Amino acid sequence: MTTTATQGPQGHPDPQGRQGSRTHARPAPRDPASPGAALAVLPLVLRGALAWTDAHRAGFALPDDVLEPHTQVNATLKPLGELAQLCSTVRAATAPGTPEHEVAGDLVTYAWQEVGAGGLLLELLRAEPFAAYPYEIYAAFAGYGLRHEGFEALARPLTATRAWAHTEQHANRQLGLINSERRVGVVTHTDAGGVLSRTWLGGLSEPWTFEGPSGYALTHTVFHLTDWGRMPDRVPEKTDAYLRTWLPAWADGCLESGQWDLTGELLAVAASLPGPAPLELLDAVWPVLADVQHTTGCVPETGVPIQEDAPDPYPFIDSYHSTLVTAFAAALSLRSLRSPRRTDRTTPGRERHTP
Repeated sequence: MTTTATQGPQGHPDPQGRQGSRTHARPAPRDPASPGAALAVLPLVLRGALAWTDAHRAGFALPDDVLEPHTQVNATLKPLGELAQLCSTVRAATAPGTPEHEVAGDLVTYAWQEVGAGGLLLELLRAEPFAAYPYEIYAAFAGYGLRHEGFEALARPLTATRAWAHTEQHANRQLGLINSERRVGVVTHTDAGGVLSRTWLGGLSEPWTFEGPSGYALTHTVFHLTDWGRMPDRVPEKTDAYLRTWLPAWADGCLESGQWDLTGELLAVAASLPGPAPLELLDAVWPVLADVQHTTGCVPETGVPIQEDAPDPYPFIDSYHSTLVTAFAAALSLRSLRSPRRTDRTTPGRERHTP
């Protein structure tokens, strides 16, 4: 099994080499998992990650020139879209009235304000009518109940074209588009089952071929398939069995190589499976990730974690995603552990089944 990828989702190198003379310490070696170990740390992990995100919301603010061709989407719109997507899931997975539920909702509202209540996304769609990212960002809000009539009026005929249905992209990215169509509530451009079979995960690939790129591909395959953990029953039985068998080994390899962001995504996958939560995996891994989390609540993407007190131990761009993922995975894990057999069978949108 390969778990030596040195780049996170943003393509940033391991931050270990940029910390100069700061003190580093690896997390303590893990003891055998004890029952209830995950539940003992998860509430504080979730609150800490959300508190850091809330305190750094200005880092997600869009620049004034966001609509200009030279603006980097991955450094502007992508983080904001991830804030909306992951915090909307945290809110759905937490109990109304709790601090984490309220903070997550406030952050989604902030993201919606940043896109001008959908108006900015309409401008992006006009400029790039067949680009998937404006539609996918919009779908994150639509799934939360935030809509823009003008955006949908333009998107409706575009998504009905042959060109939209035949846009060439990787299979797990196509699943993301299908899930976005479901969230908006239109007929999907193809059947998700056929697309799933073409993914690394859907093909039940040899587990020892797991590495950074295939790891992120498989986690996002599950996220798109289950609507970010909200619909576990969409995971086929064979895929569920495959993941339950190999997630412990993959997570262990990620911990050993300091891949904290990918570890968080694997934990979110584990908490998105149908049926009972994989208790041994969650109890073994969550205490380790809790030790990696800084006292400010942030989590680095990769590398040796900083243990010393500091107001901002890592650059925003190197920690925002892994911190959001930690909050997302923690909320799903808490839901899974507290309601092990809970599933959501409500399916927005309509699935087109092709012969």
